Amino acid sequence: MKSPQEGKLKSAKEQELIAGNFLSEKCRQEKIVIYQILTRLFGNKKSANIPFGTIDENGVGKFDDINDRALSSLADLGITHIWYTGIIEHAVVSNYRKYGIFPDHPAVVKGRAGSPYAIKDYYDVNPDLANQVEKRMAEFDALIKRTHDHQLRVIIDFVPNHVARKYSSDAKPGGIRDPGQDDDTALGFSPGNNFYYLPDESFKVPAGYTPVGLYHELPGNAGHFIEKPAKVSGNNVFKSQPGIDDWFDTVKLNYGVDYANGERKYFNPIPDTWIKMRDVLLFWTAKNVDGFRCDMAGMVPVEFWEWVIPQVKEKNEHIIFIAEIYKPEQFHAYLNQGKFDFIYDKIHFYDPLKQIVQKKATTPVITESWKSLKGINHNMLRYLENHDEQRIGSSFFAGNAFKALPAMAVISFMSNNPVMIYFGQEVGEPGEGVAGFSGEDGRTTIFDYWGVPSHQKWMNGGKFDGGKLDEQELKLRNSYKQILNICISHPVIREGDFFDLYSYNASLGNITGDQLYYFLRFTENRNLFVIVN
Repeated sequence: MKSPQEGKLKSAKEQELIAGNFLSEKCRQEKIVIYQILTRLFGNKKSANIPFGTIDENGVGKFDDINDRALSSLADLGITHIWYTGIIEHAVVSNYRKYGIFPDHPAVVKGRAGSPYAIKDYYDVNPDLANQVEKRMAEFDALIKRTHDHQLRVIIDFVPNHVARKYSSDAKPGGIRDPGQDDDTALGFSPGNNFYYLPDESFKVPAGYTPVGLYHELPGNAGHFIEKPAKVSGNNVFKSQPGIDDWFDTVKLNYGVDYANGERKYFNPIPDTWIKMRDVLLFWTAKNVDGFRCDMAGMVPVEFWEWVIPQVKEKNEHIIFIAEIYKPEQFHAYLNQGKFDFIYDKIHFYDPLKQIVQKKATTPVITESWKSLKGINHNMLRYLENHDEQRIGSSFFAGNAFKALPAMAVISFMSNNPVMIYFGQEVGEPGEGVAGFSGEDGRTTIFDYWGVPSHQKWMNGGKFDGGKLDEQELKLRNSYKQILNICISHPVIREGDFFDLYSYNASLGNITGDQLYYFLRFTENRNLFVIVN
């Protein structure tokens, strides 16, 4: 194998080969390592795992379960940021009316615990997560402080594209109006409305959906969910009866784009929805969160982000914004015009690496992937698991969590891009069992109350010492610990340039093998050679 620093170049062709495989993207020197926690599941100690089980049967994790021992262990693992998923209050089946919280109708709640992305109050936290519901915000404030005390930073979700079918805030600050509260519902679209409507139509529950739980009837409602006129569903479904696979539990927010008329934009004057969402971001910024993972950011106009992110960063210049976007043609606009710091890298790295692990693709696609992102590789958040994806250890992915360690090394060491793991990934959680709404799909449920068995073995009743892990699970976690600690501590990984030795040698006709991948990271004084099989 030849290094780009091996003496003088012998030909113009070789110079061209080296230039084509060399990547230098100077950016921040910190290497961000994110640990995503589905907060309601993380601290749950119950293991009954009854399909569609209630909160009492299957249990739920609390803010307080994420204790100093847990945080210390995560810092030791090599984590720099924790993404607490499911913090902001969303629709649930459980009844919290005695605490002044408007009850949700099970006909528009997915599962018993509800989707973390069906927000019902932007200014409150999920009451499921509190030991004392009336002190729920204080308990979350304490978690933020506890996390910071361990030199870890806090990321939460911001869900700007849609809200729960029945949004009702009991915790909003004075002067704040709920989305839709002042809408003219006779108009399908108006730049002044917060929602889109289907006049003269009533919402219908998707065919085949059987709600769980009992609804605590509201006066005049007769136990039926009533929405007239029907609102457009969160995934841009302009039908009064969305399908069961649609985001039927949510409604689309209106940012001044008239979808029925060629997506014509009405951004002057600033739409009311923009102002409402800015106020939400400033509210949580004032609580000292360190970043926002912005759900389905690509479904919200880039002009909104261009307007709002600088205003938030005026309050905290270090806060980070991560965009969930799946259309590559949007990447540059949302980074440059929209001012995002990072973007999900599902299309270019997660999908190809999963295929390589499954023997459906070979390693040359890695070269194709990074080259297609030249100039923004350091902006791409890379991962092998998150709440939307199948567990590596499941039969739907690899069937063996060790098989993805080479892929984890690739996404961790190629650039100083941020990387992320999902709670339980480091101990091989397989995501088995039918928890409820999502069925058996190789994922850990986001809709139901559930225990996560492999993670619970590490949790060990709240000791967070791995006391119940077997030898293989401990070995896997130690492998992750080694990889992630190299990420945050090795200066060449944090600051160095990248050279694709695999592609370079292939271009010279050297035998490389399609299951190997290797590359060089280097600074002026140090080289780091990485090879994975």
